[in-house]
Amino acid sequence: MQGKDILDTILNKNLNPERTMVQKNKYICVMCYVHVLRMVCRKILGSLSARRLAVCQSGRNASRDRLLAVGINNLQTIWHATSPKQLGVSQFKSSTAMSSGTLSSIIRASSHRAASSWISTCQKASASHLSQQLCLNPRPSVAGRSITTQIHRSRPHNPALSPLLQQRPNSTSASPPFRKILIANRGEIALRVMRTARSHNIPTVAIYSTADAQSLHVAMADEAVCIGGAASSDSYLNIDKVCEAIDLCGAEAVHPGYGFLSENSGFAERVEAMNVNESVYGSSGGSSSNKKVKFVGPSKHAIQSLGDKIQSKLIADAAGVSTIPGFNGVVQSPAHAVEIARSIGYPVMIKASSGGGGKGMRICYTDAQVEEGYRLGSAEAKSFFGDDRLLVEKYVVDPHHIEIQVLSGRNAKGDLDILCFAERECSVQRRNQKVLEESPSAHLLPETRREMIRQVKSLVREVGYESAGTVEFLVDKDQNFYFLEMNTRLQVEHPVTEMISGDGYASGNYVDLVHGMLEVAAGRGIPQKYLDMVDHSEDERYGDGGEGANVRYTGHAIEARVYAEDPLRGFLPSTGPLVKYVEPPALLNVGSNLEPCHIRIDTGVVPGTIVSPYYDPILSKIIAYSPVNRTHSILGLGSALDQYVIKGVQHNVPFCRDVLRNDDFIQGYTPTGFIAQHYPDGFSGGQLSEVERKELAVIAREIARKRCILMGSPPLALTGKGGDNAAEDEVVVCLGGMFGDAYLVKSKIDLERDCSITASVTRLQKEGDAVDESHVVELCNLDYELSGDLAQVSVGGKDRALQIHEEDETGTMKLTMFGSDAHVMVMSLGEYELARLMKKPIPKDWGNFVLSPMPGTLISFAVKEGDVVEIGQELCVVEAMKMQNVIRSHKAGAKVSKLHGEVGASLRADECLIEFEKAEA
Repeated sequence: MQGKDILDTILNKNLNPERTMVQKNKYICVMCYVHVLRMVCRKILGSLSARRLAVCQSGRNASRDRLLAVGINNLQTIWHATSPKQLGVSQFKSSTAMSSGTLSSIIRASSHRAASSWISTCQKASASHLSQQLCLNPRPSVAGRSITTQIHRSRPHNPALSPLLQQRPNSTSASPPFRKILIANRGEIALRVMRTARSHNIPTVAIYSTADAQSLHVAMADEAVCIGGAASSDSYLNIDKVCEAIDLCGAEAVHPGYGFLSENSGFAERVEAMNVNESVYGSSGGSSSNKKVKFVGPSKHAIQSLGDKIQSKLIADAAGVSTIPGFNGVVQSPAHAVEIARSIGYPVMIKASSGGGGKGMRICYTDAQVEEGYRLGSAEAKSFFGDDRLLVEKYVVDPHHIEIQVLSGRNAKGDLDILCFAERECSVQRRNQKVLEESPSAHLLPETRREMIRQVKSLVREVGYESAGTVEFLVDKDQNFYFLEMNTRLQVEHPVTEMISGDGYASGNYVDLVHGMLEVAAGRGIPQKYLDMVDHSEDERYGDGGEGANVRYTGHAIEARVYAEDPLRGFLPSTGPLVKYVEPPALLNVGSNLEPCHIRIDTGVVPGTIVSPYYDPILSKIIAYSPVNRTHSILGLGSALDQYVIKGVQHNVPFCRDVLRNDDFIQGYTPTGFIAQHYPDGFSGGQLSEVERKELAVIAREIARKRCILMGSPPLALTGKGGDNAAEDEVVVCLGGMFGDAYLVKSKIDLERDCSITASVTRLQKEGDAVDESHVVELCNLDYELSGDLAQVSVGGKDRALQIHEEDETGTMKLTMFGSDAHVMVMSLGEYELARLMKKPIPKDWGNFVLSPMPGTLISFAVKEGDVVEIGQELCVVEAMKMQNVIRSHKAGAKVSKLHGEVGASLRADECLIEFEKAEA
C-alpha cells in the first residue's frame, strides 16, 4: 500500500470532516518529509559504508570504525522504521523527529560535512513546505482593519523541522508567563525570541512584510500575519498595523526585539493600552477583557527618558554618572551645529537623539564635515527612527566602547532587583556600527568595572527601570569612563553576555536574557536562579555593600556580526539570493591541547533566502565561547569563520577573519579607531605571510592531485621516484592566476597511506629562476571531496580549513584560507614555461565613468553636466538599506560629460551614474 493510500484510509476513519483538508495537508507534508529523509538516509548509508571499509582496510582507527558501525546500524534502523508500512498516524511526527535528530547526531559525530549540510537544508526546506501546507484561508475582513492577514495555526512543535529553534537546556518555568506572544520584528532576532519562547512552551506570532513572506521567521512561528508592504514604514514601523495584528491573534505580550519599534515609547504606550482579545482562546466573555497586553520591555517613561540621548544625559548627570562634555540640547540647523562644534572644540561627534546602531552618527574635524554630517545624519535619523533631532558632543579620542548589561525587575515585595553583568567590549566598529564584540574586556580593570556597575545601578534606580537594557560608556586609556547612552532594549550582541554568565554556556547554567525579560514583563520578577548567580566575593574588599557586584562569569565569548556587504568595495550592501549557506559545527577542538570551543549562531537565513535592500543587511551573529580564555575563543571563532560557507552575496567574513589575526587585536588593544588605524585605505582582502603563501601552494597542489584522482585523470608530474612506498612530483603553483606569483613545489608522497606529504617550496622569479631559499612544508590528512566546499588538512601538526569555490575553464581554482582569497593554478613545468610566453591581458579602462557601487536608489546629484570636479568632491548620493552613501570623485580636474539615470530611480550594482570627458592625449 502506498503512503497516500494509508493516509486516505486513516483520514476517512479518524478525522472530523471540518478539519479533514488541513489535517490531510499536514500528513501529506510529513510523509513528503519522511520520503526525503529516507532518500538522504540511503545516500549516507552508502557513503558511511564506503568510509568504514576504508577505515577497516587501513587498520589505523578502531574507535572511528566503531563509531561508523554504530552510525550505519542506526541508519538501517531508521530506514526500516520510516517505511510506509511501519508508520501509523500516531507515529508520523514522533518517528520523523526521532529519525532526523538521530540522523543529525550521527552525521555530526562522523564529520560528514556534505551530508550534514544536505540534511540541514532538507530540514529547513521541509519546514518551509510545512508552513505553506498549513496555511489556512485568510480570515474574513473585519470592519476597520487595514491589514491583510494570513494566519498559520496548529503548527507542530517538531525540533527536527526547526533546528534553528533548538536551544541548550536551560531553566523552564513551572507555567508559561504568557499564553501567546507576538514578536514585532523579523530575521535573526525574531528567531532568537522564538527559541526561548518555545523552550518555555509559549506559542509565538510572527509579523511580516510582503518582502518577507518566505522568510524563516515566518515559517518557524506558530502563527504569522502579513502587515504590509516591503518598506519598513508600511510594515514593521507601522504602529497601527502591528497593533491590529496583536488584537487579531490575541497575543498577551509583545516582544519588540531590537531596531524598528523597540525604542518607540508611543508604541509601548499603545500596546499596554490594549486589551487581550479573549475570543481567540474561546472565551465566552466576548472579544475583549480587562486584561492588558504586556510590552516586553521597559515602561513608556523609561524609553522616553533614556532613549532620548539629550534627556538621558541630563538624567545621568542627576544620578551621579560620569558624562561627556557637550551641548545639552537639540541642534537647530547646520550653522547652529558649526557654532556648537567651535565652542566645544574639534573633534566632535554628531549623532541622532533617538535610536542607535551607528545610524545618523558622524565624527567631524572641520566646519565642512559638521555641515555635511548634519545633513546626512538628520536624513538617516528620520529614515530609521522617525526623529531627525541631532546632538553634538566632544569626541573622545581613541576610547574603548564598553557597555554594561542590565536586567532589572520588581520582586514580590515590590523592591527593585538589579542584575549587572560583566562588561562587553564593542570597540571594533565600522562607521560607528559594531562588528566584533566580546566579554569580558581585555582593557577594563576590575576596580573600573566595579565603579561602572555602581553608577549603572544608580541610573537604573533614578528612572525605576524594569527589563533588560544596556548602559554604554567610553573608556579612555587611563580608565576614565563617560556615559554614552542607555539602550532600552535587547542588544544585538547580548549572546556574548549570556554565554559567559553563571557557569558558562558549556554547563547549561547561564542566564537567558529573553527569558528574564518575559518573566519581568509578566510581573513575576527576575528568576531566583539568576539572582543566585551574583558574585559577592569582593564586596568586603571594596566596601560598597555589593553595589558594584556583577553576575559571576566563566570563560570568554566573542561574537562576529556577519553582514551581506562587500568589504572590498567600502562595505557597501550586497543583495540577492543565498545560493549556498552552510554553518560550521557547534563544537570545535582548537588550540595546542585541542580543547573544546562552543559555537553558537543566531541567524534568520537559510539557503535560498533573498537578501533584500529594504532592511539591515545582517545575516547572522556567530559566537565562540571558551571556558579557557580569550585566546582560545579567538582561535575558535577563527576556525568557525573558516568553515562558514556563504555564497550568492558578498559578506564580511573575510574581514572579520583578518581582524582576528591582527596582533593588536590579539593583544587586546582595540580602541574605537581600530579599523581606521589598521585599514586606512579600506579592506583590500586578507593578507597572508610568505610562509603561509607557501603552505597554501602545497595545499593547492594536493587538492589538485586529489581532484585528478577523483575525476580519473592522471596526476601531474608523478615521477615514481623516492623508494618503494613513496613518489615524488614537481609542479609550479601560481597564486593569483596564470600571471601571479609562482612557486616551485617538490612533493614526496607516502603511497602506502596517501596521507603524508613533505614538500619543499621555492618562490620563482618571472624568468623562472629561484628567488629565495626553499621552505619545507609537512602536510597530512587532506579531507576533500569533489562536491564539497571545504578542504580540511593538517599543516605542521595544526588543523586548517580552506574553502573551495570553483574552477574556471582555464583550470584556475579559487581558494580561501584565513579569509584571504587566492586564484590558484597548478601546472606542470612544461605548462609553466609556455605560460610565461603569453602576454598579460590589458584590463578595460573605466576611469572616465562613475559606477554605482551597490544596488539602491539614486537620491541626488551634486554636480551638473559641464562642471569640473576635484578629488573627493561629492558627486551624488545613493541610498541602500536606508543608509545614504556619498559617491565622491576619484579624478582631479575632470569635466562632467553626462549624467546618467534619474533621481529617485532604482540602480543596479555597477550601473553608470556619471561620465567624464576623455582627457586629451
